[in-house]
Amino acid sequence: MGEHGIRPAAARHGEDGDPSGRQAPEVVIRVRNLKVAFGEKVIMDGLDLDVMRGEILGFVGGSGQGKSVLTRTILGLVRKQRGTIDIFGENVDRLASQQRRRLERRIGVMFQQGALFSALTVKQNIQVPMREYLALPPDLLDELAMVKLDLVGLPQDAADKAPSELSGGMIKRAALARALALDPEIVFLDEPTSGLDPIGAAEFDDLIVTLKQTLGLTVFMVTHDLDSLYDACDRIAALADRKVIAVGPLATMLASDHPWLKAYFGGERAMARQPAGEREQNG
Repeated sequence: MGEHGIRPAAARHGEDGDPSGRQAPEVVIRVRNLKVAFGEKVIMDGLDLDVMRGEILGFVGGSGQGKSVLTRTILGLVRKQRGTIDIFGENVDRLASQQRRRLERRIGVMFQQGALFSALTVKQNIQVPMREYLALPPDLLDELAMVKLDLVGLPQDAADKAPSELSGGMIKRAALARALALDPEIVFLDEPTSGLDPIGAAEFDDLIVTLKQTLGLTVFMVTHDLDSLYDACDRIAALADRKVIAVGPLATMLASDHPWLKAYFGGERAMARQPAGEREQNG
């Protein structure tokens, strides 16, 4: 790989494995005993969660339960009252400023609704993190931005358009291109398919899966989209009662007796997603 190119998946994974030849999953984000509150309102209390390298983890919960708050807390945008957060084996509270800056380069974020800067073109939006962290000449910045456009399936002529000239699906892809600007190892996606029609949402899910496979990404996806949970996620973590109440593959969610999970994954829309055999088994 060149200095500013995309790191192949093989280069991001260790070579060590267990005696059977299978590589044990590496925990890249470890959250323990987390408490987050806004004044008297407690959002999370005693929350534990592990995110494994190379997976798409879907994070689901009821409206207002704190799904997006957890993302912002992990990123250091929301203050926690208690608990530890380790990223790549490092306690983020103990990082010096230069260490934190290096960590930030390894993480990409796509906020809900894209959060593009309206006064900048798409190309300039993608270049924002590059300009902050990389000392590169303008022509190379332009070249890298076009690479990111292509990576997320946007046409080259989108580069000089303003966000207001883009469709909803194109805004999502432009925001994803910006999240990928520094070739991160972990990408946080906050409700990435909200507001998209079913076809656009399915195409975006397919894109995320493809990027995970080709780039070796770890994806933390906050979502309420059942189709994303079924089609894109390797594991699912469910938030209720201020904690993660269940984590595992889809089968774990379907087998749970927790009232919220039974209502969410046993509802009419969810049942319609299940193959006939599974509907009979879980019905």
